[in-house]
Amino acid sequence: MKMEAYFSKYIKNALQKNPPGEWMFDLPDECIRLNSGFPAPDLIPADGLKNAVDRLLEEEQDLPLHYVGSPRFDRLKEYIQQRLQEREMKDGEVLVTAGACQGIDLLARIFIDDQTLVAVESPTYMEALEVFQNYTDHFMSIPVDEYGLQTDQLEEVLAERQRNGQRLPKLLYTIPTFQNPTGTTMTTERRKHVLELADKFDFLIIEDDAYGELFFRDQAVLLKAMDRHDRVLHVGSLSKIVAPGMRIGWVNAAPEVITALAWFKKDLDHPFVQATMAAFLENNDMAERLNLLRETYREKRDVMISALKNYMPSSASWYISEGGYFVWVKLSGIDTSTLLPRALDEGVAFVPGQYFFLNEADGKEFLRLSFSYASRDDIADGVQKLANAIEKK
Repeated sequence: MKMEAYFSKYIKNALQKNPPGEWMFDLPDECIRLNSGFPAPDLIPADGLKNAVDRLLEEEQDLPLHYVGSPRFDRLKEYIQQRLQEREMKDGEVLVTAGACQGIDLLARIFIDDQTLVAVESPTYMEALEVFQNYTDHFMSIPVDEYGLQTDQLEEVLAERQRNGQRLPKLLYTIPTFQNPTGTTMTTERRKHVLELADKFDFLIIEDDAYGELFFRDQAVLLKAMDRHDRVLHVGSLSKIVAPGMRIGWVNAAPEVITALAWFKKDLDHPFVQATMAAFLENNDMAERLNLLRETYREKRDVMISALKNYMPSSASWYISEGGYFVWVKLSGIDTSTLLPRALDEGVAFVPGQYFFLNEADGKEFLRLSFSYASRDDIADGVQKLANAIEKK
């Protein structure tokens, strides 16, 4: 019996797409992982989380192990709300999710059907693309430059579609701060412009703020904090500043949106994990921790930029990110998907640019490097190994 015959038409259509995680590949032993968008291993607070678990169970016994037994379960939401208020986000309600991706998926579930047009940045976060493609086949891509989403081009495309009587997007998905994969940040002027466009052309904005706390100089103003008409659906996460395996994220949006999200989320929480995170946050100075993360990642960014300057061919170019995890590199005339096997032979990994575009051919000459996971020495060695692979083309 073929079980696929019983799948809904939406599931059948989604399964025709490329499978999720194609950009994750097996690595040789001792390979330098400049592909990994993970926190540095030595910055994961394992001891602090262990202490939080011990204290939680000692103080509350069995309570955190029930469905919703720990009083700390609600304190986590209160902590997130407080953090957002400190970042000038005064409006909206919060729903805690199992990581940012669950928040994005829930938003897609309540807003997208098979006829919905979604606007995305080009390039953009590949897992968000995978989520949206489970719900619709209709997309429009707007390019990103060193100043973030090119809102002037967005306006031109929207105006042309409106003149021609074409469908307009219901949603725009953007990572305005330290974008994945480019590391770029949308300027304040463009943030204001995109909010004006949302009002003018009647669409909502999913603001993915996974990296917003990891700034090296200035902290950008959240789109949600600038929003006066409930256009912005803010998605955040503790994965990059505490630990990704804890799977703590959230959505901040208008009350009726949060109600709809909670309707479909039901009780798909992780009560013990959320209570553990709350216990961790009670006993740890997050301002001090964030300063450590920013300084460490800034130093590692500097090592990578220095190595790129020293080893890359003159035809290569890149953006210098002011926060986050990534450097976006263009290798003119080189197909980075064919470069990857040679790089792996040299002992270094990266993510080819094709995975960040709806039209994979648009990413042919690009690659994403991460400075977050590898050590400083490995970053420098990895970039040199990458240069060696390029020379062997």
